[in-house]
Amino acid sequence: MTNQHGYVPPSYIPLGHSESEVAEANLTPQKHGEQQPSSNGPNQMQTQWSSGICACCDDMQSCCIGFICPCFLFGKNAEFLGSGTFVGPCVTHFLLWSLVNTACCFLTDGLCMALPGCFVSCYACHYRKTLRSKYDLPEAPCGDFVTHFFCHLCAICQEYREIRERSGDNAATDMKLAVVTAPPVQTMKSDSQL
Repeated sequence: MTNQHGYVPPSYIPLGHSESEVAEANLTPQKHGEQQPSSNGPNQMQTQWSSGICACCDDMQSCCIGFICPCFLFGKNAEFLGSGTFVGPCVTHFLLWSLVNTACCFLTDGLCMALPGCFVSCYACHYRKTLRSKYDLPEAPCGDFVTHFFCHLCAICQEYREIRERSGDNAATDMKLAVVTAPPVQTMKSDSQL
């Protein structure tokens, strides 16, 4: 989201490194979206996320949909990442997120909230890993499972923004309603008028 509100996420610092070590490795400052050296080797480059995990306000439409109906946004992400259909991942996410979460909350009087988080995180982290592999993104801000466990809704929104940014679909056409226009007025003529 380089053009919206001027937000540029902070540079990624791998675990076990300090800011000075990263600054020495990158002698020239990197612009947003450019590649930076990967920790996998000196000659390999790794691309950064186009927006941060908490940059939901950069795209209010996906943010609102992600927080009101996260299963819809998750289904869109999964469909793009090769699940084949939108409905399967959407329904699975709905069952894991809504029904299991509600059942655990009511059955344990709110004491056992980690169990449904584990289920949905296990399911969702696979898609995040697929997205990261597709675009060679770092495992940031934490591991895929931990990111979805603690920031599940924000992670879904970030993944959607990344897919849209990288696929070149900045207009979010898949979330807009179809425009239907009426045909022009038609009249009938009798054979005698021809």
